[in-house]
Amino acid sequence: MEFIHTGGLRYLTFDIFPSEVVHAVFTRQGGVSPEPWQSLNVGGTVGDERSRVRENRYRSFHAVGRQVNSLFDVWQVHSADVVLANAPHPRYENPPEFKADAIITDNPAVTLFMRFADCTPILLYDPRKRAVGIVHAGWLGTVRRAAGETVKAMRAAFGSKPSDILAAIGPSIGPDHYEVGNDVETQVRYAFGKEAELLLHRNHGPKAHFDLWMANQLVLRQAGVEQIQVAGLCTACHPADWYSHRAQKGKTGRFGALIALRQ
Repeated sequence: MEFIHTGGLRYLTFDIFPSEVVHAVFTRQGGVSPEPWQSLNVGGTVGDERSRVRENRYRSFHAVGRQVNSLFDVWQVHSADVVLANAPHPRYENPPEFKADAIITDNPAVTLFMRFADCTPILLYDPRKRAVGIVHAGWLGTVRRAAGETVKAMRAAFGSKPSDILAAIGPSIGPDHYEVGNDVETQVRYAFGKEAELLLHRNHGPKAHFDLWMANQLVLRQAGVEQIQVAGLCTACHPADWYSHRAQKGKTGRFGALIALRQ
C-alpha cells in the first residue's frame, strides 16, 4: 500500500492492483469544507453545503486524472444490491438514481464512486475480463454478504472467475473500536455460524466487538476470491486521515473511494 500526496490531497492506493486500474481511497485532507466536515467531505447528506461537496468531489477526481462527468454512484442503503453501470450518470450533479451498495462496470469511461465513514470500502478488479467493482459494507452489508453478491454479479455480467478477481479492503472501523449490541451479535452468529467466533471479540467486556475486516475477507474467500489485500487501518484510530461516524459521534463527513479502468 502507498499514500499518494498531490495538490494537498492524500489518498491510499493498493499494490495488489496493476497500473491499468485507477483507484483511490481518499483521506479527509485537501478539501474546502469547514468543521465538523473538515476538509475533503464528499457526503451530500451530512449538512455540508452542496457547493463545497461538489468542489471536493472535483478535486478528488482531478487528483487521479479522471473527469467528474465519468462518475457513477448510488444511494447507499446498507443492502447487498448490486448495480451494473454501463455508462456514467447523464448528469453527475444530480442525486444518485439507484439504491444499492455495490457497483460494477467493464466500461473504461465509467468511474465508480462511493462514500464512507466507518463502513468498509471494498475494491475489486478482474484482470482477465477487465472489469471493476466497488462495495460499501457496514455491519449489515457484511452479514448480507454484499461483497460476495458483487462477485456473483461480476460472474453473471462479465463471465468473471472468482479466483481471478483481485480484492482490496480499505480503511474502516477496526474491531477494537467496534462494539456492537446483542441484536448485531445475533445477526452475525446467524449469518456466519461457527465462524462467528472468529469475528466477535469480547475485549474483556460484556459486549462483543465485530471484526469487519476479517468478516469481509471470509465473505470474499467463500465467494471464491483468493487474492485479498487488507489495509488494516482503523478510521476511529486515525481522525486526521479518516472520518469516523462513531468516533466523532455522528458529526462528521464522508471520505470517498473510487475505481476505474484506465482508458
